[in-house]
Amino acid sequence: PAALAIRHARHKALSVLRPGLSGLVIGVDTIVVLGRSVLGKPAERDEARRMLLRLSGRSHRVISGLAVHDTGTGRTRTASEESRVTFRPLTRDEIERYLDTGEPFDKAGAYGIQGRAGAFVSRLEGGYPNVVGLPLSRLMAMLFACRDER
Repeated sequence: PAALAIRHARHKALSVLRPGLSGLVIGVDTIVVLGRSVLGKPAERDEARRMLLRLSGRSHRVISGLAVHDTGTGRTRTASEESRVTFRPLTRDEIERYLDTGEPFDKAGAYGIQGRAGAFVSRLEGGYPNVVGLPLSRLMAMLFACRDER
């Protein structure tokens, strides 16, 4: 799964390159993994409901892939970071109310820890910024490495 997140992040970074663009280009992609299943962004309410029911009372992994492309050197650095999130058991009513907010529909795994779904979390191992979708300390280390290479 980490390779998938990195591949998506790399694609995002490289897809915006244009002639004359200079500097560092950052791509990030975050995926939610439950067992052997990768949970993407739900296309509609029923899919989001199914995802949240599957996550209820269980632990899952949140993996962010990062890519930093240096237009000056042509080099692309990649990395990933993983966190483990456990949801408390959710009631169907809680899930329906959360779906009514519209929050789940643009987020991998149908939830955003930084929003109302933060109340679903009973345990977090690893970085909170990673679960939000931007592992800041890992990104900063990559940016400093690019600077030091110049």
